[in-house]
Amino acid sequence: MSLRHRDAPTTGGRAGQAAERIAALVRDAEPGARLGTKNDLRALCGVSVSTFNEALRLLQARGLVNVRPGPGGGLFAAEQSPIVRLGNSVLALDAEQTTVAEAIRIRDALDPLLVEDALWHASPADIAEMREIVDEMGRSAEAGDATTFVHANWRLHTRIAATSPHLLLRSLYASLLDLIESHTLSVQPDGERPLAPYLLERHRLHADLVDAIAARDRDAAMRLIREHTTVTREAAR
Repeated sequence: MSLRHRDAPTTGGRAGQAAERIAALVRDAEPGARLGTKNDLRALCGVSVSTFNEALRLLQARGLVNVRPGPGGGLFAAEQSPIVRLGNSVLALDAEQTTVAEAIRIRDALDPLLVEDALWHASPADIAEMREIVDEMGRSAEAGDATTFVHANWRLHTRIAATSPHLLLRSLYASLLDLIESHTLSVQPDGERPLAPYLLERHRLHADLVDAIAARDRDAAMRLIREHTTVTREAAR
Protein backbone atom coordinates (compact mmCIF):
# COMPACT_ATOMS: atom_id res chain seq x y z
CA MET A 1 0.00 0.00 0.00
CA SER A 2 1.39 3.39 -0.95
CA LEU A 3 1.24 6.09 1.70
CA ARG A 4 2.43 8.91 -0.51
CA HIS A 5 -0.97 10.57 -0.13
CA ARG A 6 -3.05 9.52 2.83
CA ASP A 7 -6.81 9.80 3.00
CA ALA A 8 -8.29 13.27 3.13
CA PRO A 9 -9.39 14.70 6.46
CA THR A 10 -12.91 13.69 7.42
CA THR A 11 -13.82 16.71 9.56
CA GLY A 12 -17.23 18.03 8.55
CA GLY A 13 -18.26 21.58 7.76
CA ARG A 14 -16.89 24.09 5.29
CA ALA A 15 -13.32 23.69 6.51
CA GLY A 16 -13.49 19.91 6.09
CA GLN A 17 -14.95 20.27 2.61
CA ALA A 18 -12.20 22.71 1.62
CA ALA A 19 -9.55 20.37 3.04
CA GLU A 20 -11.00 17.46 1.04
CA ARG A 21 -10.92 19.50 -2.17
CA ILE A 22 -7.26 20.39 -1.70
CA ALA A 23 -6.46 16.80 -0.66
CA ALA A 24 -7.84 15.71 -4.04
CA LEU A 25 -5.29 18.02 -5.70
CA VAL A 26 -2.56 16.47 -3.55
CA ARG A 27 -3.49 12.95 -4.65
CA ASP A 28 -3.07 13.96 -8.30
CA ALA A 29 0.23 15.80 -7.73
CA GLU A 30 3.81 14.59 -7.42
CA PRO A 31 5.48 14.97 -4.00
CA GLY A 32 6.83 18.50 -3.70
CA ALA A 33 4.64 19.87 -6.50
CA ARG A 34 3.27 23.40 -6.07
CA LEU A 35 -0.52 23.42 -5.70
CA GLY A 36 -0.98 27.18 -5.84
CA THR A 37 -0.96 30.25 -3.63
CA LYS A 38 -3.11 30.46 -0.54
CA ASN A 39 -5.32 33.07 -2.20
CA ASP A 40 -5.73 30.95 -5.35
CA LEU A 41 -6.68 27.86 -3.38
CA ARG A 42 -8.98 29.76 -1.05
CA ALA A 43 -10.79 31.17 -4.09
CA LEU A 44 -11.01 27.68 -5.58
CA CYS A 45 -12.65 26.42 -2.39
CA GLY A 46 -14.90 29.47 -2.09
CA VAL A 47 -14.37 29.96 1.64
CA SER A 48 -13.42 32.76 4.00
CA VAL A 49 -9.88 33.37 5.24
CA SER A 50 -10.64 31.90 8.66
CA THR A 51 -12.27 28.80 7.15
CA PHE A 52 -9.37 28.31 4.75
CA ASN A 53 -6.88 28.59 7.63
CA GLU A 54 -8.79 25.88 9.50
CA ALA A 55 -8.72 23.69 6.37
CA LEU A 56 -4.99 24.31 6.08
CA ARG A 57 -4.51 23.26 9.69
CA LEU A 58 -6.34 20.00 8.99
CA LEU A 59 -4.20 19.31 5.92
CA GLN A 60 -0.94 20.02 7.77
CA ALA A 61 -2.01 17.83 10.69
CA ARG A 62 -2.37 14.95 8.24
CA GLY A 63 1.00 15.68 6.66
CA LEU A 64 -0.57 16.33 3.25
CA VAL A 65 0.79 19.79 2.46
CA ASN A 66 3.70 22.09 3.19
CA VAL A 67 3.41 25.89 3.23
CA ARG A 68 6.28 28.04 1.92
CA PRO A 69 6.30 31.84 2.30
CA GLY A 70 7.63 34.50 -0.07
CA PRO A 71 7.84 34.75 -3.87
CA GLY A 72 7.13 31.42 -5.47
CA GLY A 73 5.63 30.21 -2.22
CA GLY A 74 2.23 28.76 -1.48
CA LEU A 75 0.99 25.26 -0.80
CA PHE A 76 3.01 22.24 -1.92
CA ALA A 77 2.21 18.53 -1.89
CA ALA A 78 4.11 16.99 1.00
CA GLU A 79 6.95 14.59 0.34
CA GLN A 80 6.21 10.91 0.86
CA SER A 81 6.28 9.88 4.51
CA PRO A 82 8.58 6.98 5.33
CA ILE A 83 6.86 3.86 6.63
CA VAL A 84 7.62 0.95 8.90
CA ARG A 85 5.65 -2.25 8.43
CA LEU A 86 4.18 -3.97 11.47
CA GLY A 87 2.42 -7.17 10.56
CA ASN A 88 -0.60 -6.32 8.44
CA SER A 89 -0.39 -2.61 9.21
CA VAL A 90 2.03 0.17 8.41
CA LEU A 91 3.15 3.19 10.39
CA ALA A 92 3.37 6.41 8.39
CA LEU A 93 6.13 8.45 9.99
CA ASP A 94 7.30 12.04 10.14
CA ALA A 95 10.87 10.93 10.94
CA GLU A 96 13.51 8.94 9.12
CA GLN A 97 12.36 5.35 8.79
CA THR A 98 15.69 4.02 10.02
CA THR A 99 15.37 5.92 13.32
CA VAL A 100 12.01 4.38 14.19
CA ALA A 101 12.99 0.95 12.85
CA GLU A 102 16.03 0.99 15.15
CA ALA A 103 13.84 1.97 18.09
CA ILE A 104 11.48 -0.94 17.35
CA ARG A 105 14.45 -3.34 17.12
CA ILE A 106 15.90 -2.19 20.46
CA ARG A 107 12.46 -2.27 22.10
CA ASP A 108 11.96 -5.86 20.94
CA ALA A 109 15.34 -6.82 22.38
CA LEU A 110 14.30 -5.44 25.77
CA ASP A 111 10.89 -7.14 25.86
CA PRO A 112 12.14 -10.50 27.26
CA LEU A 113 13.95 -8.70 30.10
CA LEU A 114 10.82 -6.78 31.04
CA VAL A 115 8.58 -9.85 30.84
CA GLU A 116 11.05 -11.66 33.09
CA ASP A 117 10.78 -8.83 35.62
CA ALA A 118 6.98 -8.85 35.34
CA LEU A 119 6.92 -12.57 36.16
CA TRP A 120 8.59 -11.77 39.48
CA HIS A 121 7.16 -8.39 40.36
CA ALA A 122 3.71 -7.88 38.78
CA SER A 123 1.05 -7.44 41.49
CA PRO A 124 -2.64 -8.40 41.17
CA ALA A 125 -3.38 -4.70 40.55
CA ASP A 126 -0.77 -4.65 37.75
CA ILE A 127 -2.33 -7.72 36.14
CA ALA A 128 -5.82 -6.21 36.40
CA GLU A 129 -4.67 -3.07 34.56
CA MET A 130 -2.93 -5.14 31.89
CA ARG A 131 -6.15 -7.10 31.33
CA GLU A 132 -8.14 -3.88 30.96
CA ILE A 133 -5.80 -2.81 28.16
CA VAL A 134 -5.98 -6.28 26.57
CA ASP A 135 -9.77 -5.97 26.58
CA GLU A 136 -9.46 -2.65 24.73
CA MET A 137 -7.18 -4.34 22.21
CA GLY A 138 -9.82 -7.04 21.74
CA ARG A 139 -12.55 -4.50 21.05
CA SER A 140 -10.31 -2.69 18.57
CA ALA A 141 -9.41 -5.96 16.85
CA GLU A 142 -13.06 -6.90 16.44
CA ALA A 143 -13.76 -3.46 14.97
CA GLY A 144 -10.74 -3.68 12.65
CA ASP A 145 -9.43 -0.42 14.14
CA ALA A 146 -5.67 -0.71 13.61
CA THR A 147 -4.83 2.72 15.04
CA THR A 148 -6.58 2.16 18.39
CA PHE A 149 -5.23 -1.39 18.54
CA VAL A 150 -1.60 -0.36 18.02
CA HIS A 151 -1.78 2.46 20.57
CA ALA A 152 -3.38 0.12 23.12
CA ASN A 153 -0.66 -2.43 22.34
CA TRP A 154 1.99 0.15 23.13
CA ARG A 155 0.23 1.03 26.39
CA LEU A 156 0.19 -2.64 27.38
CA HIS A 157 3.93 -2.97 26.84
CA THR A 158 4.50 0.24 28.79
CA ARG A 159 2.39 -1.18 31.64
CA ILE A 160 4.38 -4.43 31.63
CA ALA A 161 7.60 -2.40 31.71
CA ALA A 162 6.31 -0.40 34.69
CA THR A 163 6.51 -3.52 36.87
CA SER A 164 10.28 -3.71 36.51
CA PRO A 165 12.26 -2.61 39.59
CA HIS A 166 15.07 -1.38 37.32
CA LEU A 167 14.70 2.36 36.72
CA LEU A 168 17.18 2.52 33.83
CA LEU A 169 15.47 -0.32 31.97
CA ARG A 170 12.01 1.19 32.51
CA SER A 171 13.16 4.64 31.41
CA LEU A 172 14.94 3.39 28.29
CA TYR A 173 11.93 1.33 27.23
CA ALA A 174 9.50 4.18 27.82
CA SER A 175 11.72 6.53 25.82
CA LEU A 176 11.81 4.13 22.88
CA LEU A 177 8.03 3.80 22.86
CA ASP A 178 7.64 7.57 23.14
CA LEU A 179 9.90 8.01 20.11
CA ILE A 180 7.97 5.46 18.05
CA GLU A 181 4.57 6.87 19.01
CA SER A 182 5.50 10.54 18.67
CA HIS A 183 6.75 10.06 15.09
CA THR A 184 3.78 7.97 13.95
CA LEU A 185 1.36 9.99 11.82
CA SER A 186 -1.08 7.17 11.12
CA VAL A 187 -1.59 3.41 11.28
CA GLN A 188 -3.13 1.84 8.19
CA PRO A 189 -3.59 -1.61 6.61
CA ASP A 190 -0.79 -2.59 4.25
CA GLY A 191 -3.31 -3.93 1.72
CA GLU A 192 -1.54 -7.28 1.27
CA ARG A 193 -3.52 -9.52 3.65
CA PRO A 194 -6.77 -9.18 5.63
CA LEU A 195 -6.19 -6.97 8.65
CA ALA A 196 -8.91 -8.23 11.04
CA PRO A 197 -7.57 -11.82 11.43
CA TYR A 198 -4.10 -10.45 12.12
CA LEU A 199 -5.38 -8.09 14.84
CA LEU A 200 -7.40 -10.87 16.45
CA GLU A 201 -4.38 -13.18 16.46
CA ARG A 202 -2.20 -10.47 18.00
CA HIS A 203 -4.87 -9.84 20.62
CA ARG A 204 -4.88 -13.54 21.50
CA LEU A 205 -1.09 -13.56 21.81
CA HIS A 206 -1.09 -10.58 24.19
CA ALA A 207 -3.98 -11.98 26.24
CA ASP A 208 -2.07 -15.27 26.60
CA LEU A 209 1.08 -13.34 27.56
CA VAL A 210 -0.72 -11.53 30.39
CA ASP A 211 -2.23 -14.84 31.54
CA ALA A 212 1.25 -16.39 31.60
CA ILE A 213 2.60 -13.46 33.65
CA ALA A 214 -0.32 -13.81 36.08
CA ALA A 215 0.33 -17.57 36.40
CA ARG A 216 4.10 -17.01 36.82
CA ASP A 217 4.54 -19.42 33.92
CA ARG A 218 8.00 -18.46 32.68
CA ASP A 219 8.19 -21.03 29.88
CA ALA A 220 4.89 -19.89 28.35
CA ALA A 221 5.72 -16.20 28.79
CA MET A 222 9.12 -16.52 27.12
CA ARG A 223 7.65 -18.54 24.25
CA LEU A 224 4.95 -15.94 23.68
CA ILE A 225 7.31 -12.96 23.77
CA ARG A 226 9.61 -14.74 21.31
CA GLU A 227 6.62 -15.26 19.02
CA HIS A 228 5.72 -11.58 19.43
CA THR A 229 9.24 -10.41 18.64
CA THR A 230 9.61 -12.73 15.63
CA VAL A 231 6.47 -11.35 13.99
CA THR A 232 7.41 -7.74 14.70
CA ARG A 233 10.96 -8.06 13.35
CA GLU A 234 9.75 -9.91 10.28
CA ALA A 235 7.15 -7.22 9.63
CA ALA A 236 9.38 -4.22 10.25
CA ARG A 237 12.09 -5.19 7.81
